[in-house]
Amino acid sequence: MTLNVLLILVLLAIVLALLRWRRCSRTMVALAVIVWLAVGCGPVPIWLLSQLQSDDAADAPIAWAQRNAIVLLGAGTVQVPGSGQVEASLFAYGRISKAAELYRACRQSGNACKVEVSGGDARGLGQSEAAIYADDLQRLGVDAADLVLESRSMNTWQNAQFSAPLLKSWGADRVLLVSSGFHLRRGMLYFTHFGIQATPVRADYVDGVMSWLPLSYNFTMADVALHEYAGVARYRWYNAMGWNVQATRPGSL
Repeated sequence: MTLNVLLILVLLAIVLALLRWRRCSRTMVALAVIVWLAVGCGPVPIWLLSQLQSDDAADAPIAWAQRNAIVLLGAGTVQVPGSGQVEASLFAYGRISKAAELYRACRQSGNACKVEVSGGDARGLGQSEAAIYADDLQRLGVDAADLVLESRSMNTWQNAQFSAPLLKSWGADRVLLVSSGFHLRRGMLYFTHFGIQATPVRADYVDGVMSWLPLSYNFTMADVALHEYAGVARYRWYNAMGWNVQATRPGSL
């Protein structure tokens, strides 16, 4: 996303130069350099991510109910070259570990607990995120009988849409939404839309890196943050236009 912005600015500078609008062309070049440095050297991604994750930076104690549901949102899968084996992606392992940690704490409290894993086969690798993550969760001590798999969703909106009936059918008194810190704001927005009153739980926290030289990592982190902001903006726009599925009253689960 940020590289596309830079490319557009450079192309505009070239077009303006060809039209002999030299002052405007130089302005576009200067703007491209400013964006390149501001993103690549860290200030922009650091600010974007800090704003996005500020509400969930600190871990809050969990008050367990009688029937608890831990919803683990998918973060993609990868296929190992040469073997055909499908594994959880890099971003997924923090979420999987946090869900297992919460499950153990819930069981120790003596209350009923389910882990609902939400994620389909978005990359077309032949296995859903839910199935892959479920194997990892069992290796971390989650009982197979306490796993609920939602393997149809292809995005965060569908995570919420398809999770709602599963959670309602089980009769969860408390729902914990587990995802990466940068993803929780959008996830909570969507789950609330479908009537799921959840408690957000941050599995990991990401940040930009201050550097004297532009880093590709910072461009990646800026794109991650902008994707989340765009998702929130699209949701609000679709609501204003009446294009979203009708909202369910929060807490109706």
